[in-house]
Amino acid sequence: MPFVVAAIWKAKPGEEKRVEDVIRTMTPLSRAEEKNLYYQAHVSPDDPRTFFLYEQYVDQAGYEEHKASPHFQEHVFGYIINYLEHREVATYETIDV
Repeated sequence: MPFVVAAIWKAKPGEEKRVEDVIRTMTPLSRAEEKNLYYQAHVSPDDPRTFFLYEQYVDQAGYEEHKASPHFQEHVFGYIINYLEHREVATYETIDV
């Protein structure tokens, strides 16, 4: 069953464009990953500094591979994390009905 990731990124004041640019870079790279099922970013209509990322992977190992990927290491851990005021990540397992 799919492994779900819900992440909230809040950009530091004035850094929302930089965060959006990284999201635009990461989206096609993440969607191309073999174990990625779905990857969609959103921005709050009430607060342009707040972004919500919803992701689905084949399994938890797929998510771990995503975090270990060169593009994640470079663009997220190696760069954009420095421009975030807050970062929250929650994971879920899909309930098959």
